[in-house]
Amino acid sequence: MTEPVPAKGRYPVGAIALLAIAAALMWGASRMTWVTVSSSDGLAEPRTDALNGGVWFGALTPLALVLLASIAAVLATRGWPRRVIGVLIALVAAVTAVPGFALLIGKGATPERAGALAELPGRATVTEVVTAPFPAALTLIAALAAFAAGVLLARMPEQTARLSGKYDNPVFRKAAATEQVTKQRAGTGQEPVSGKLSERVLWDAIDAGTDPTEDGGSAEQSETQPRR
Repeated sequence: MTEPVPAKGRYPVGAIALLAIAAALMWGASRMTWVTVSSSDGLAEPRTDALNGGVWFGALTPLALVLLASIAAVLATRGWPRRVIGVLIALVAAVTAVPGFALLIGKGATPERAGALAELPGRATVTEVVTAPFPAALTLIAALAAFAAGVLLARMPEQTARLSGKYDNPVFRKAAATEQVTKQRAGTGQEPVSGKLSERVLWDAIDAGTDPTEDGGSAEQSETQPRR
């Protein structure tokens, strides 16, 4: 008979840890300065605006929250729903990587976009745009961590998840425990089987009405003895 999946094997700890790390890195990157915009309108003093990740990439914070919410979804699902969540997480990771990658290769920070996000007046002219590679790199690392988590979830063995869900159900546990006690008793003859099975199996068998401390002979005798 297939043994129950251990409790610690029911949850993809590695994927959950990667999701938590990715969400934390994305949140941190959203608070850092990505682009510094210097401008002048010919009237007032030159102006400098620092655009953080939440401004430069407006979806960064919401995507970090999505990854946090996905941890709860992973814990609450089994089988193919969890694998679908893994695919969605991989897609979120791909979206997250785009702005950071564009900034690192020098194709994302245009003066027009920087001026619009800094909300400069129409007469102002952008004189300089300085990018910060570190927060963009953090976002890429977060995207890689989230993508790895998505792959782990998408490739999680469906049989393992199904078995873990089965043994979470008390009805299945009690039936499985009764079957184990019966088979163990048949193999040991007249000896009690209480010392040969796990404590959880013994308690589940007792809850199901099967006493594992009885030997096979007494059990058969109690079954064949006529009731008064």
